[in-house]
Amino acid sequence: MSKIDSEYYHHPAILYDRLNDEKNSVLCRLCSHYCEIKDGNIGICLLRKNIGGELFTMTWGRTEGLAIDPIEKKPFYHYKPGTKVLSFGTPGCNFRCMNCQNWQLSQAVKYYSDISLATKVFLPESIAEYAAIQKVDGISYTYSEPTIFLEYARDTILECRKNKKTESLFHVFVSNGYFTKEAVELIDRENLLSAINIDLKFMDNQKYKKICGGTLEPVLDSIKRIYDLRDKIHLEIINLVIPGENDTDEDIEKLSDFIVSVSPDIPLHFSRFYPHYKLSNKPQTDLNTLIKAKEIAHNKGIKYIYIGNTTIPCAEDTHCPKCNELLIARSSFGIIKNNLRIANDKPICPKCKTEIGIII
Repeated sequence: MSKIDSEYYHHPAILYDRLNDEKNSVLCRLCSHYCEIKDGNIGICLLRKNIGGELFTMTWGRTEGLAIDPIEKKPFYHYKPGTKVLSFGTPGCNFRCMNCQNWQLSQAVKYYSDISLATKVFLPESIAEYAAIQKVDGISYTYSEPTIFLEYARDTILECRKNKKTESLFHVFVSNGYFTKEAVELIDRENLLSAINIDLKFMDNQKYKKICGGTLEPVLDSIKRIYDLRDKIHLEIINLVIPGENDTDEDIEKLSDFIVSVSPDIPLHFSRFYPHYKLSNKPQTDLNTLIKAKEIAHNKGIKYIYIGNTTIPCAEDTHCPKCNELLIARSSFGIIKNNLRIANDKPICPKCKTEIGIII
């Protein structure tokens, strides 16, 4: 695979404005922190640096965690079921989640400083070549927040389109949703993504600040913006249910009410929390809490609800929202049975013929 051997490679950033002040500052418009960065300084993500009034990203090409995964592992249950994706991320994140499962990657720069960026740089064409060799169906930008390596993801997508072996690949983000309106406009304008799974962590702004280092409203705005592009970008939402933080009936009701206000058709994944990182003192989520969460969401009108990170029987299955017929049975990120039927190129329930919101 081709690579750049430069120890600390800086790549020109996108989505920023020069402020033309005496400190040569720039305004980063990539994520919703909207950092104003003075010359010589870095943003909250620790990965975007102002050098002489120009903004550069230090995470371009820092590929980590290359792996082949089923699309269901992301999790996407309503987009291209049964396909496989090439997954990767880069060091760094614009959040500081206290429960992060991939903190060694997402918080690498915070803990290990520039050492984490002194890795070989893999070029986008190398990613495309590897995807072709592995014969995957798509590429998933994941493990860390893909917003902060949007330049690298974008270049990879554009490179894939140049290669006859990879031009038909789909591209998906697994995101915290803290991207900006400007980022969504770019993604839309260049038709970069086919699907996004957004982690809606809390319905409480103070919890977002305390546990993640962000705020709630930009995530809600991102969900609305992506749903408005539903003819081009498929959307699913995941919520990690953390004991003592977002596991009350009221928490689940607020979450469900918001999703229904956007659309009851958006698939919702409740995920079980396991003690990790700075929240290692908390217990894992009680299974009855997750079952109750699904019940609340169902009663609120959400059509497709799943429970992940557990061994609860049938918790990952898709049922017809009208007649409750089993449509897709899953286990451990694999599809056991697919009963969907196709009519006019649309998936339908074999029993009542209701059109099902799954992209095949």
